[in-house]
Amino acid sequence: MDGFFKSVYAIVKKIPSGKVTTYGIIAKHLGRPKAGRYVGYALHANPEFGKIPCHRVVDRKGSLSNSFAFGGKEMQKALLEKEGVEVSKDFKVDLERFLFDEF
Repeated sequence: MDGFFKSVYAIVKKIPSGKVTTYGIIAKHLGRPKAGRYVGYALHANPEFGKIPCHRVVDRKGSLSNSFAFGGKEMQKALLEKEGVEVSKDFKVDLERFLFDEF
């Protein structure tokens, strides 16, 4: 497995239940601020769904992923709401309320 992917998974495991972060924030914390898309590739290849909570990662505007790897944005929404994260009808999370950036 790619070393970058492993680093992404380690960071994603630190996102607490009830919070989200963005692809860009993860990339920034890994010292590769322009690698947000690569973070997305890593999450799409998540080898341990359930153990690596990739559903807690959204885009910079708080939008859920159209290509959420484990069931689409409806499933991502359900997983987030189960943790207390409110998701709007247009599949967005209020980043002012739910953003986690304390890695």
